[in-house]
Amino acid sequence: MTTDNPFFEPSDLPYQLPPFDRIEVEHYLPAFERGMEEQRAEVAAIVAEPAAPTFDNTLVALERSGRILQRTSAAFFTLTSSHTSDRLQEIEAEVVPRLSAHSDAIMLDAGLYSRINDLYARRDELGLDGEQAWLLERYRTEFVRAGAELTAEQHERLRAVNAELAGLATEFGNLVRDEMKARAVIVDDEAALDGLSSDAIAAAAVAGRDRGLDGKYALNLILPTGQPQLAALHDRDLRERLHNASVGRGVGGDNDTTGLVLRIVRLRAERARLLGYEHHAAYNISDNTARSVAAVEEMLAKVVPPAMANAAAEADDLQAVIGDDYTLQPWDWAYCTERLRRDRYAIDESELRPYFELERVLHDGVFYAAGQLYGLRFSERSDLSAYHQDARVFEVFDHDGSPLGLFIGDFFTRPSKRGGAWANALVAQSGLFGTSPIVCNNLNINRAPEGEPTLLTLDEVRTMFHEFGHALHTLFSAVQYPKFAGTRVPRDFVEYPSQVNEVWMLWPEVLEHYAHHHITGDRLPQEVIDRLHAAEQFNKGFSTVEYLAATLLDLAWHTLSVEEAEAVTDVMAFEADALERAGVATPLVPPRYRTPYFAHIFSGAAYSAGYYSYLWSEVLDADTVDWLTERGGLRRDSGDAFRDGLLAKGGSADSMDVYRAFRGRDPLIEPLLKRRGLLSDAA
Repeated sequence: MTTDNPFFEPSDLPYQLPPFDRIEVEHYLPAFERGMEEQRAEVAAIVAEPAAPTFDNTLVALERSGRILQRTSAAFFTLTSSHTSDRLQEIEAEVVPRLSAHSDAIMLDAGLYSRINDLYARRDELGLDGEQAWLLERYRTEFVRAGAELTAEQHERLRAVNAELAGLATEFGNLVRDEMKARAVIVDDEAALDGLSSDAIAAAAVAGRDRGLDGKYALNLILPTGQPQLAALHDRDLRERLHNASVGRGVGGDNDTTGLVLRIVRLRAERARLLGYEHHAAYNISDNTARSVAAVEEMLAKVVPPAMANAAAEADDLQAVIGDDYTLQPWDWAYCTERLRRDRYAIDESELRPYFELERVLHDGVFYAAGQLYGLRFSERSDLSAYHQDARVFEVFDHDGSPLGLFIGDFFTRPSKRGGAWANALVAQSGLFGTSPIVCNNLNINRAPEGEPTLLTLDEVRTMFHEFGHALHTLFSAVQYPKFAGTRVPRDFVEYPSQVNEVWMLWPEVLEHYAHHHITGDRLPQEVIDRLHAAEQFNKGFSTVEYLAATLLDLAWHTLSVEEAEAVTDVMAFEADALERAGVATPLVPPRYRTPYFAHIFSGAAYSAGYYSYLWSEVLDADTVDWLTERGGLRRDSGDAFRDGLLAKGGSADSMDVYRAFRGRDPLIEPLLKRRGLLSDAA
């Protein structure tokens, strides 16, 4: 497993696709160990360099370091998200704290920081181009933020905190995944599933058999609070069971996460203080485009009151649909919303699905829009194997026919995959290494029974377009240094391009190209399309409030000082109080993620004090969609302008400077407020 380890040399496959057919689970740990050892030696050589620091012998050398580690990490963490196993989880639990310690050893290396600081002090004399200057700026900033200027005693404590946080995050993610499996709702009688589509019932039967429960049905949970089956199930008692299973995750039992939450929050608060910040939110947001907690709170303050008013009005409308039969409860909201949608707009989700067949959505929708806007072409490479038989590899060709990269689509749910949808790069684009990108999109769609087409919900179609926006951001990257490749931008900027890509799902020439009945071939009727557009603001109060509740909950946990964090002992009581203080406490609209299964913020640091990013990015997105609309929509010149002016730049410059250069001004919030029905036309 050591001498023939596939990670020790670059892959000889096209685009350096990892040779998954030759990679064994036991290759990973030796590759991590070799990778860390190699990078430590490379960093030591930089520090020991007798020549004075230069851009090349310090920063470029640092960018070149750690190639084995990078290859190993990209493949390993793709698997732990998309196709994990008990052994992979064991390795993850062992290696994540070691990776944290390895990172600290580099970021807290006094000799390395001295060289970087020397360059920074002479930055105006170095003759650097824009991307080089930004690389120096970012390295210096990241070293300071990592604690490079702290004392040796503080370094020791920081290392311990980081190592423990890394282990806790991994443990939290694994418990959330296990709890989703454990909380599946088992149904004995198919009659109770009345209202679900035939393929959804078939999927539940398969899920039951997978659990050894032949003849029974399992309703597996997805990560967010709202479970999609709630919109269709006629059995109100079953809806209540499913809702309670979802919101009760992580409290009590073998997979209780509340103790982990308290420890994570306390350690993050302590680390922020060590680094000179009031709390974790101040630390994280200061390096995002928002820059300050106050700026985020100012944006949210404009949205909370009208969103709550809209949600209250929607609740009244739903109660009117119910009449005197029963009082509206959270497990009724999605179901009654679908009834009201049918009554008000004659839109029935079950009648839409036959027009959204997965292959057609992918090829004639997602790929077609990218072809029309950017001139891309896609060719499936059945000769290339990814990490799972469901993960399909496509080669992407640019408008001039030149090869651009690989796209991997992994669309179906399975027990070994975590919940939700995401994009990640297996290989980053880089001029320094001459590498082209490989990007994966993961969704969690229920597979249709054998021989039948997989039909998507409208929300699944939107998710497919959204995640492909991340893929485009990665594929179009045109930077020199891998640090800046693709989506390596501030957290509150990364969702912006993907949200822009959602617009094409209902754009007329795209929709008419892919939305065909999978049996008759008939196009989705124009009158239905018109009703879809008319209903675009329908239920926006609910969707905005459930998102805001999660966002404000994230901020509540991460604006705690050390002393305040230590004082919290009851997670659920804190959650209830936080929602009340934020003005978003309503039992009818629970947070999109409640604290015990809020994996975005507790199974990693990426979205901690950063869940606001989706709304912050939507300000940019809505403003850009206005620009696209004004220019006539799906036009190649608009695509080229967006690609060259923004997507291609990745993180190679200040993101808001890039936006201003592209848009010609700062973003306006009004397009977002209007889109979500939070701003009247008159206003």
